Amino acid sequence: MPVPTQIFAIRHGETEWNSLGRYQGQTDIPLNDKGRQQAQQTAAALAGQRFDVIYSSDLSRAAQTAQALADAQGLPLQMLAGLREQHFGIFQGHTAAELAQRWPEAHGRWIRREPEFGPEGGETRVAFNQRCLAAIDALALRHAGQRIAVVCHGGVLDCLYRAAVGLSLDAPRTWLIENAAVNHFAYSAQQGLALLQWGQSAHLAAASRDELPETQPAA
Repeated sequence: MPVPTQIFAIRHGETEWNSLGRYQGQTDIPLNDKGRQQAQQTAAALAGQRFDVIYSSDLSRAAQTAQALADAQGLPLQMLAGLREQHFGIFQGHTAAELAQRWPEAHGRWIRREPEFGPEGGETRVAFNQRCLAAIDALALRHAGQRIAVVCHGGVLDCLYRAAVGLSLDAPRTWLIENAAVNHFAYSAQQGLALLQWGQSAHLAAASRDELPETQPAA
């Protein structure tokens, strides 16, 4: 029987916009001081894991987090645009309170998690989910039986969790997606994603941020 591919999916460290509760989406915001510290803590926590390859979203907050891991592992970092956060269109740069005031109807559809809804200029949840899962499927098949580290975003991780446990896109989220937390999946061509461990964050010096998508961004 083929050996499953091991995928360690890691959310990027904290950014200034995370700390302010602003929707980032595909706006390219770098790590703040705390986020850079989290990246080093995560790299140290994974020192005992030997990865075959390391991939990252090409947005700088993910790439900076991944670079710390790549340096610690002595591996090149490979960028993949398919791992980017969902594009939030006109929501990008705003807080949830601002969205509720400026675009109450659109914000209402967003917090109801309507799968076919996307903010003006952005992606729908359906399109985003398809993009994320296609990227992960391709990586898992390309590196069948290997150990892969993937540094990405809260929205991407939300899609992976739902696929692994069989939840729909409109199911309310009750699980945390913290900055710099580590999540472990197995992938087989026959069964797809299976969740092994979720939300490992004991390596972080202080509590990291999570943004529930019903009220705030998961970027």
